[in-house]
Amino acid sequence: MKLLIVTVVDEFQKEVLHLFKRANIESYSGSDIEGYKNASSFMMNSSWFPSEKGGADSSMFFSFTEEEKIDLFFSLATQFNKNLETNNPIHAVVVPIERNI
Repeated sequence: MKLLIVTVVDEFQKEVLHLFKRANIESYSGSDIEGYKNASSFMMNSSWFPSEKGGADSSMFFSFTEEEKIDLFFSLATQFNKNLETNNPIHAVVVPIERNI
């Protein structure tokens, strides 16, 4: 068993859920998050409203699942990212689980 963690901008949330279904990942959890990219200090200082929210509305999902399902999810997500016209791909990582209850 491994831990799959996926982050995506809200625009592609439904697509990630569809990829989970196609990969037979039926149990997962999710949360709304804000995503940030490091902007240059020039860009941050030149903002008219520097205290204005700068994050992108995003989602994070995670699932404790089998490696075979994760492999299929990665294959599907890689194909999805290849066809994107934006600079906001699906990001995913896998973390091994040493112990669980």
